[in-house]
Amino acid sequence: MSRPPSPPPQLEGFDYVEPLGTGGFADVFLYEQQQPRRRVAVKVLLADRLASGAAREFADEANVMAMLSTHPAIVTIYQTGVAADGRPYLVMEYCPRPNLQQRARKEPFSVAEALRVGVQVAGAVETAHRAGVLHRDIKPANILVTAYNRPALTDFGIASTTGAVNEAAGMSIPWSPPESFGDPPQGGVRSDVYALAATLYTLLTGRSPFEKPGQRNSGADLISRIESEPLPPLGRADVPESLTRVLERGMAKNPDDRFGSAVAFARALQKVQIELSHSVTPIDIVDDHQPEPDHDDDDDGLTRVREVVSIDPSHTATRPSATTSPVLPPSAPPAPGPRFDAPGAPEETAADRTMIRVPREVSAQAPAAPPAAPASVPAVAPAAPTPQPAPDDEAPTVLRPPRTVSPAPAVPAPSPLPAESAPTAPAAPGAPRSRRGLIWGLAAAATAVVLIGGSVLTVNLLNADSPKPKPTTAETADPQDPLGDMTATPKDLVGTPDGSGSVRFTWTNPSPKDGDSYLVTVVTLAGDGETTKVDKPEITIPAQPGGKTCIDVVLRRENGSGSSTVRGCTP
Repeated sequence: MSRPPSPPPQLEGFDYVEPLGTGGFADVFLYEQQQPRRRVAVKVLLADRLASGAAREFADEANVMAMLSTHPAIVTIYQTGVAADGRPYLVMEYCPRPNLQQRARKEPFSVAEALRVGVQVAGAVETAHRAGVLHRDIKPANILVTAYNRPALTDFGIASTTGAVNEAAGMSIPWSPPESFGDPPQGGVRSDVYALAATLYTLLTGRSPFEKPGQRNSGADLISRIESEPLPPLGRADVPESLTRVLERGMAKNPDDRFGSAVAFARALQKVQIELSHSVTPIDIVDDHQPEPDHDDDDDGLTRVREVVSIDPSHTATRPSATTSPVLPPSAPPAPGPRFDAPGAPEETAADRTMIRVPREVSAQAPAAPPAAPASVPAVAPAAPTPQPAPDDEAPTVLRPPRTVSPAPAVPAPSPLPAESAPTAPAAPGAPRSRRGLIWGLAAAATAVVLIGGSVLTVNLLNADSPKPKPTTAETADPQDPLGDMTATPKDLVGTPDGSGSVRFTWTNPSPKDGDSYLVTVVTLAGDGETTKVDKPEITIPAQPGGKTCIDVVLRRENGSGSSTVRGCTP
C-alpha cells in the first residue's frame, strides 16, 4: 500500500496546488510558479532521507538532468533549491498526461506509436550515454508525456557514469538485464539498451516482458525467467516479424549480442517504420564529442544531432537537383544523407537543401551560312559539331536545325567543311558531270535554306509563347519536371457514415498511373493514428468518438514519390 505524501514545503515564488506522486526517496507536487507564471512539478526529498546520503544523490540527479534537459525527450529542469524546512527540491517541467506505464496498463500501444516513442526515447538515452551518463532505470513509469504528446525521460536518481556498474541499488527488476543480477552486478551502455527494448515490449503488450498473467510474478520469479527463459512472444498479429527480431536482439541474454548503442537500436526501429510505410521518426542527439563509430551503428540519414553538430536529413555530398519524396516506399532503404560531419562544418541553408531546377532556355540560332560552293558543285549542309557533355548537375536542352543532305553524288572539290567534320567520299575517277545532278543539287540547297529559315522562325515563335519541343536526337537530354508527381493531389475527399459505426471515405485521383497507391492516416487528438496503405481511392474505418472522423490521404506513385497531404472529415 502506498504511503500518503509528505507535507508540501513552502517555496518562495510558488503556490502549492496538489500532490502528483510519491516514491521511495522523494515526493512530487504540482505548484504554480508566480514569475514567470506557469505550472511546474516540484520533486522534494523526504525528510528521513536527509541523513542517509540521499541528499548528495538528489543533487547529482539535479546536475545530470540540468546537463541533459535541453533534449526534447528529457524532462526539463528549471531550478533547484533548499526549502525552509531543509529539504532540497527540483523544479521541473510539468507533464500533465499519464506516464507510459499507466497508459500501457490501460491499453497496449499501437505499433506506430510504440515505434515513434521508442525512437524518441532512444535518442534521449544516446544523448545521456555520449555525455558519460547511464540511466540504469529505464522503464515505462519513468517516461512522462508532455502536453504536446511527446515522451520525456525522467528520474536519473541512480544514474552513473558509463563505466562498469558494480551495484544494482534501485534498479527495477522487470526491465533489468540478466547481468544486473550477477555477483557482483554489472552494467553498461548495452544494459540501458536492454531496458529500452523491454520498455518497448511493455508498450506493445501492456505487461513487462517476463510477467505471466495468472502466475506468480514475484521478484525471484522474474529474475529466474530473465536469466534463463527466452523472450515470450508478443501475441499480436499486427506486429511484423522484423520488429520481433529487433526486440529479441535488444534483449539478448549476452550483452555482446545486443545492439552496441541506443542509436543503433533506434535506427533498427526506423527501418521497421519504413517497412510499414509509417512516417520515419528522426533521432535527436546532443553530442559534445564524437565517439568512435560502432560497427553496426550505420547512419541511415534520419539522425538529427543538436547543439554542437547540426545534421540535416537532406544533406548529401552533391546538392540534389530535385525535391525528394515526402513518403518513403515500404521496400526502399532509408534515404542517403546525413553523415556526422566534423564540428565547425558550415551549415546548409534552406536553399542548399532543396533545389528545383528549371529546364534551361536555349535559343536555337541559325547556323552560319557555309562558304559559297562553285556553281557546278551540289551544296551539302555542314555536319553539326559534337555536343560537349553537360556538367553532372545540369541537363541543358539543345535544339538542332534540320539537316538536308543532297541525294546527288559527291564530286571532288575544295571542301567548305570545318576541319573537324567528316570528309565526304570522293566520286569515281573520270565520272562525267551531269546537268541533272546539278539541277537536283541546286534545288536541294534552296530547300535547305528555306527549311532552316523556317525552323528558326518557328522555334523563336514557340520560345516566346509555349514550351520548347522535345528534342528527338538520342544524345540530347529531355527536360524533366521535378514536381510532376507532386501535382497529382487527391481531390474530392468525402466521408460518409454508414450507420453501423463506420465511415466510408472516397476520393479521386486527378492523374491516375499504374502502380498508384494511397497512404491513409486516421487523425486523432493525440496524433497517433494508424497509417494504412490502400490501392483504391476508398477506405472504410471505425468512426471516431466525439461525432467527427477525419483522415489524411497521400497519393504515392510507384517510384516512391508522394503528393501533398489532403485531409477530409465527416460532416
